[in-house]
Amino acid sequence: MLAAGTGARLGDLEVPATPDGYERLLGFVSSFGLIALIGVEGTNSYGAGLARFLAAAGVAIREVIRPKRSQRRRGKSDPIDAYAAASQALAEPEALPVAKTADGSVEQIRVLMAVRRSAMKARVAAHRQITSLLVTAPDTVRTRFAHLDGDHLIDILAATRPGPAADTVPAATGQALRRLARRHQALTEEITEIDTELRTLVTRVAPAMLATPGFGVITTATLLITAGDNPDRLHSEASLAALCGAAPIPASSGKTTRHRLNRGGDRQANWALHQVALVRLSTDPRTKAYAARLTAAGKSKKDVLRCLKRAIARQAWHLLVHPSPAPRIDDLRTLRHERGLTLAQAAEHLGTVAARISELERGTRLNLALATAYREWLNTQQTLSLAA
Repeated sequence: MLAAGTGARLGDLEVPATPDGYERLLGFVSSFGLIALIGVEGTNSYGAGLARFLAAAGVAIREVIRPKRSQRRRGKSDPIDAYAAASQALAEPEALPVAKTADGSVEQIRVLMAVRRSAMKARVAAHRQITSLLVTAPDTVRTRFAHLDGDHLIDILAATRPGPAADTVPAATGQALRRLARRHQALTEEITEIDTELRTLVTRVAPAMLATPGFGVITTATLLITAGDNPDRLHSEASLAALCGAAPIPASSGKTTRHRLNRGGDRQANWALHQVALVRLSTDPRTKAYAARLTAAGKSKKDVLRCLKRAIARQAWHLLVHPSPAPRIDDLRTLRHERGLTLAQAAEHLGTVAARISELERGTRLNLALATAYREWLNTQQTLSLAA
């Protein structure tokens, strides 16, 4: 630890990464006087336990960026790293990011998303193995399943009863295909369960974002993880855009003035913004008109997507830091029944399909604009009914 006034080294202490060790460390630091702040490296990895303990104790924490290799020419050890972190926290306390708290619903979402991501990769790997085995399988096996694909192929393979793998090559291939198909089914069931839990958590944490067109459960969950349980640490919409790698970087030279793609930041969050942009490009009239204007101005497809992601990052910041109350939807079905209206009538008036109205009423797919227009139309029907 360093003195706040002079930067002199006051002392260092090595403790185990346990609650008792954290308590000893806090007592050691407090023995030198009032704590201004503590810099912790890796608050979302190896330093997560210490960061949570210090936050619960009311200590100000800053995320210390890992030093570059060029700064480690003097060697590396725990005391050297600790003094380097303290020096950085003392030199630029306002420039260092506020650490995530990681103690609320967003942390629950993060761990579920980590499991879901690995399950998705494993399912894709299983499907690729099935495809590869069918290509090289004996003729009797390959021709039997040649006309099948997708989930139907998985179901048929999982229900087969091949002979013992030790008997023949076709039997061994059949056993391998059945095991891979059952693994695929188990992973699908696991992913479905996780998606149900994620929908519940995301609806609780960010109902307004989930109700905004383009934002789905997975994209919203990804952006929530990037912002953390304390999104107020992001002081401006530009900070979220930079964190997501959606802030354009100047790449001008001479008479050419342009910006290029930012390949830094959280790539998962950048993927989420990209998915929202693609959804809106295919479904939202305002986004289509905006993209058409940019294209007419000479922007390339990549430039248009970059501009869209920057605009979506701006909207996402407001939805995360200053969320508006989600529209009430639990009474929409009751209001429709009271007026004797059908889903088909509502869908025809609102320019959508009956399935979307049903999903809105059941809360399985929120849509802020559709919910507002639907309620206004139902109120109009009430007025007409009373007038009659």
